[in-house]
Amino acid sequence: MSRFDQAKMLLKMKKLQKELQKQIITIEKGEGAVRIEISGDQKVKKVSIDPEYVDLEDMSQLERWLEDAFKEAIIESQRVAAAKMQLMMGVLGGLGL
Repeated sequence: MSRFDQAKMLLKMKKLQKELQKQIITIEKGEGAVRIEISGDQKVKKVSIDPEYVDLEDMSQLERWLEDAFKEAIIESQRVAAAKMQLMMGVLGGLGL
């Protein structure tokens, strides 16, 4: 691989990274009681809890919603990143890299 090809690949990787940073994935649990926003590069951007849905006598339900929302958000962000990476690798493969 030439230096030019390496530089081109590095630029594409940086572009992909910026795209993932900008992409926000939103996951809701408990019919909107819990809402997680995470970027495509797995940075938590926002956690929202709607107090109307929270039963202070059953905090374990809130904990389950939070846990489920975080798990799903991470899985979805990984799926998005993998899909974008696969697209980029396909383009690079088409360039003979």
